[in-house]
Amino acid sequence: MSAGPERTCLGCRQVRPKRMLIRLVRGADGRVRADAAGMGRGAYVCPTEECLRQALSKGRLGHAFKRPTEPPADSPAAMRAAARDVTRGKEGDRLWQDA
Repeated sequence: MSAGPERTCLGCRQVRPKRMLIRLVRGADGRVRADAAGMGRGAYVCPTEECLRQALSKGRLGHAFKRPTEPPADSPAAMRAAARDVTRGKEGDRLWQDA
C-alpha cells in the first residue's frame, strides 16, 4: 500500500513523499515562487537550502516547466522564508532544522 503521492526533488533527484517537499510554480511573468497548491504545472524540491540552490541552477527549472523560466525575483533569504511558510506544520518542516 502506498504512503501517498511521491515526487522527485529537482535538487537531489531523490523520490520522496509529496507532503515532505516544497512545490514551486512558474508565474505568468516567468518567475518561480513557492506555492502550496497552485494550479498548473509544479516542480518539487526538498526543504533544504542545498536542494533549493541546485534546483535554481543548472537549467532544471526551465526543463521542469517546459518553457524559459526566470529565477525567483526574491532574494535567497526571502525564497527560503516562503518555502518555510509553505512547509510549516508539514512533515518536511523538520528538515529545515536538520540542514
